[in-house]
Amino acid sequence: MLIATLAVYTCLAPRLGGWPAAALTLAVAAVLALCAARHDAAQPAALHFAMGEIAAWNRAGELLARGRIVGCAQWSSRLLVLALAPEGGRRRALMRVPPGRTRSLIIAADALPPTVFRELSVLGRRAAGA
Repeated sequence: MLIATLAVYTCLAPRLGGWPAAALTLAVAAVLALCAARHDAAQPAALHFAMGEIAAWNRAGELLARGRIVGCAQWSSRLLVLALAPEGGRRRALMRVPPGRTRSLIIAADALPPTVFRELSVLGRRAAGA
């Protein structure tokens, strides 16, 4: 964020002058901070998986993604990407996902204990038919 904010000031200062560029730079910094806070709030904080279905909630307790695993991609032992397909109308409404659309859940290995990450990757590969 700091580099982007400084880049805005560096570009605007020669054209507008110091004070107008500083005001616009502060506005850009505020927008970037707001976007960073929203992004952080949307990150999964809790996972629940059972019977081929997985659900992810954020820190506020809102459901981010829920569905059965239909695809899996794993990069070494570092990153796992699970494709989730919603089931039933109620779950679709909770996730705000149109029918037939899948959602991706990206999980970094260092975000979970190693045994849970391995279990989740095995579950993903089995569900995806790999």
